[in-house]
Amino acid sequence: MSHETHRSLENDGHRLVIVRSETGVLLQARSGRIVTSAFPDLEAAARQLPAGTVLDGEVVVWHAGRTDFALVQRRAAATAARAAVLAQTLPASYAAFDVLELAGLDLRGRAYERRRALLVDLLLPLGPPLQPVPMTTDPELAATWYETLPASGIEGLVVKRLDQTYPAGRRGWQKLRHTDVRDAAVVGYTGTPRRPLALVLVLPVGDETPLVSSPLTAALRAEVAEAVAVAGAAAATAETGAARGTGAAGATATVTAIGLGEVPFRPLDPPLTAEVRHTSARHPPPEVLRLRTDL
Repeated sequence: MSHETHRSLENDGHRLVIVRSETGVLLQARSGRIVTSAFPDLEAAARQLPAGTVLDGEVVVWHAGRTDFALVQRRAAATAARAAVLAQTLPASYAAFDVLELAGLDLRGRAYERRRALLVDLLLPLGPPLQPVPMTTDPELAATWYETLPASGIEGLVVKRLDQTYPAGRRGWQKLRHTDVRDAAVVGYTGTPRRPLALVLVLPVGDETPLVSSPLTAALRAEVAEAVAVAGAAAATAETGAARGTGAAGATATVTAIGLGEVPFRPLDPPLTAEVRHTSARHPPPEVLRLRTDL
């Protein structure tokens, strides 16, 4: 069995599993939320897949020649009625990077080299919006992709072994991202527990001075509110007597935000983790791409 590695593109998208059953199509986000109604264009395309098919990949939205994660979040948060309109004005594309089940056969134990071949054979005849993510075993081509494609919204590369089975419940591949995309500690948030507006972040580089993120999208506000509620419930369970009611949801602190001065925020202890895009220590503020709920 070959031990050669392959490189595939990592898009600025929203992780999504497509399940084609005997009766219909289900689209599930990485958080576990069912988002089928938000992407009627992908649901319709996935009905062309044979029953018993499960794909792993990312949904992306192209705008002005590049993928736009904020637009993906907008699509994911849309109501069913609004989703039908957005499917026409902001059509989604699905970049599949693995096939986990085909015609009812579980493929997760097969080598990636074999799964990739089945994925290509499955999707190429169908064409967009369902398509296999580009991949190569040529290191020079991969290096060219890495250096030239960020302008199109491509975040980096994913490196996998060709003899690798599908990793369940853990990361089994290496991500090579550009330096402006990184994980940050979420030490608090502005706004209220039910409507967080921005996150207070500590980046893994620099002087560990907290930074206020750019405003959250509607989808991220909902996700952060849910995470805050879970953290608050855990804190309330751990508190006793007089300390009850003084946890993260009730505490406040301040942080200095560029252009805003002192901004009050609600601390989180323990912190959450978020994936952010940040190009400068001063301007613009970090953009939150997603919560790292997989950690």
